[in-house]
Amino acid sequence: MTASDPKLPEHEAIYKKIRNMILFGEVLPGQGVTILGLKDAVGAGVTPVREAIRRLTAEGALEALGNRRVCVPELSPQRIDEIYFARFALEPKMAQLAAEQITEDGIALLEALDAKVDQAIETGNIEAYLESNFRFHFALYDMAGTPILRKIVTSLWLQFGPSLRVVSGRFGTSNLPDMHSETIEALRRGDAAAAARAIEEDIQQGLDLMTQALGS
Repeated sequence: MTASDPKLPEHEAIYKKIRNMILFGEVLPGQGVTILGLKDAVGAGVTPVREAIRRLTAEGALEALGNRRVCVPELSPQRIDEIYFARFALEPKMAQLAAEQITEDGIALLEALDAKVDQAIETGNIEAYLESNFRFHFALYDMAGTPILRKIVTSLWLQFGPSLRVVSGRFGTSNLPDMHSETIEALRRGDAAAAARAIEEDIQQGLDLMTQALGS
């Protein structure tokens, strides 16, 4: 989704573009940015950029530094524990709910998205991995039909996504979380519990890498 997408109001398109910059690691933890800097980066006016910063700060993706500067928060061990506690509580349940109502078209969509994840891992393309991995998970979670939970989980991903970019840079793509094929197989069998377990293992792999890389 880009800022020029005619399907979205300008303020929403700008929000999503800045959100994706954070989510996929274009803005790294601890890196300070300004309204004017983001305005130039996304080619937008001050007002929609300011509104996007306000929303992203409320979601925990940014924090104020003063002097009209904001940054992506660096994750402390306690913050990592809280984020992953919430992920373990919510995401496997969403996978289970999705499995109970998924269609053949839904499975085909997930297979296509997982192929992009696999390609990114094989080629060592960190940026493509981060984006395709996000698309896979949220395509699955959208099938759960739980918009309130989706909003919470999106906020969690916004908080750990930039640090995952750091982790990816240290370890490369070969060891990054990927239990997608196991998830798809469970969905194809109609085994909701197995789908939930696969997503739980995917989250655990990410947590293990995160704690190892960040020294928690």
